[in-house]
Amino acid sequence: MNRLPSLRCCTRRTTVAGVLALAALFPMHAATAQRPKTGDPVAALDAAIAKGMKDWNAVGLAVAIVRNDSVLLAKGYGVRELGRPTAVDADTRFAIGSTTKAMTALALGMLVDEGKVRWDAPVIEYLPAFRLSDPYVTRELTVRDLLTHRAGLGNGDMLWSGADYDADEIFRRMATMPLAYSFRSGFIYQNLMYAVAGEVVRVASGMTWDEFLERRILGPIGMSHTVTRLATVEGQPNVATPHGVVDGTPRVIRNRSVDPVAPAGSVWSSVNDMAKWMRFVLDSGRVGGKALVSPASFREWLSPQTVADKGTYPALAMAQPHFFLYGLGWFLQDYGGQAVAMHTGSIDGMSAIIGLIPDKKLGVYVLANADHVELRHAIMYEVFDRLGGAAGATTRDWSAELLAMLTAQQERAVAAQRQAESRRVTGTRPSLALAEYVGTYRHPTYGDATITLQGDTLQAQFGSAYAGPLSHWQYETFRARWQTRQNAEGTLTFRPDGTGRIMAMQLLGLTFNRLPTSR
Repeated sequence: MNRLPSLRCCTRRTTVAGVLALAALFPMHAATAQRPKTGDPVAALDAAIAKGMKDWNAVGLAVAIVRNDSVLLAKGYGVRELGRPTAVDADTRFAIGSTTKAMTALALGMLVDEGKVRWDAPVIEYLPAFRLSDPYVTRELTVRDLLTHRAGLGNGDMLWSGADYDADEIFRRMATMPLAYSFRSGFIYQNLMYAVAGEVVRVASGMTWDEFLERRILGPIGMSHTVTRLATVEGQPNVATPHGVVDGTPRVIRNRSVDPVAPAGSVWSSVNDMAKWMRFVLDSGRVGGKALVSPASFREWLSPQTVADKGTYPALAMAQPHFFLYGLGWFLQDYGGQAVAMHTGSIDGMSAIIGLIPDKKLGVYVLANADHVELRHAIMYEVFDRLGGAAGATTRDWSAELLAMLTAQQERAVAAQRQAESRRVTGTRPSLALAEYVGTYRHPTYGDATITLQGDTLQAQFGSAYAGPLSHWQYETFRARWQTRQNAEGTLTFRPDGTGRIMAMQLLGLTFNRLPTSR
């Protein structure tokens, strides 16, 4: 799923019509004329995607393009798993990540239509036991706030991506999280709040979030190959395998379950099914002429709610939108004088993007089985250029330009890392015997981490996601090699109390205090 930085934002609401009017005021950006539009644009897109696969060293990819209720392209590229001749096709299922969020928001919109939910009703009206650390925010937090990343809560993803808590325990521990910014004065991308939104769906409808999606959304739309949980798709045929870069080499990695916060991003689907989803959205929430949601709730679903950060996605530096906003499960921007609704999904080893130009009845959906395959953004904008009329008579080579930009960024990041490592103070030693670091360390929100000694090597453990050996780096800082996260590296810094004992440690940006009973 997406992890976004904190930023200042405005909570003033406008309408879709307002956004369309804004978009119409701005002239189209002059595109870099690198590819003349000749022949069949879909064939040209197909060739560009195939070339992009090679240029980006992508493992597997699937793309669907729809326009005017027709599927122009639904195709797989590459393989489901490295080293196996298992080709991706249009029915291959991938994790769709945070593009799930729009489905959760739609479920609430349908319940608004039925009078069972109100967008601006307090969450505690539906979940009386729900608590945040600030009593005022607990009282005033609305259903709309759950969906717009403005509630004041920090990211909090370590509750499900690090620790092994179920949804009930996550909700309980959210009450211990201090607010990261003033209520409705900022924007920190939220998965936890969408999990709470799924609980509102359950209470208001009498169905679990999974049941509601299956019966009220996926079934009526005809998305028969779509499932709501990783636990359901594992072991099934034609499922993509996640990949990540491990020790500099692309390798198969383990699936990361989002099931504890399922309404934020746990759905698995194929581009054939997501083409049906796009046709549904582009037809204003109708299937075969039958509306699943009222016009009023549909408009609200795609209406701006708060301002997002243009630094969220690297490709925005190239697209240069005049506005970049967040709706109810959608990012909203302009491109080429037209309004766009889009969202990405990113989970370990899986990537997704949806991009829609509603006025053109045009949509593109991309799924990939590797970490942050940013070719997805290039494909989206090239589809907009070639089929949406957003770039005139020519189209820029989005893939080449974006790859060059991200490669340069990566080179700068590597150089910065090397410079940081060059500042390491060599020749230092831990101030205490290794046995003195052993113990249980507790964070009030995220729970326990343990340090053990195996032979002459310290071992760290935090949940099932972070476990591995420690090697001394400098002074009281150790480097961890997280074997359960594909040998990713991190650091732990211990804090002595001055009396020959360790009182705390800094891990993953969090302070864990040593329990008094620990040795």
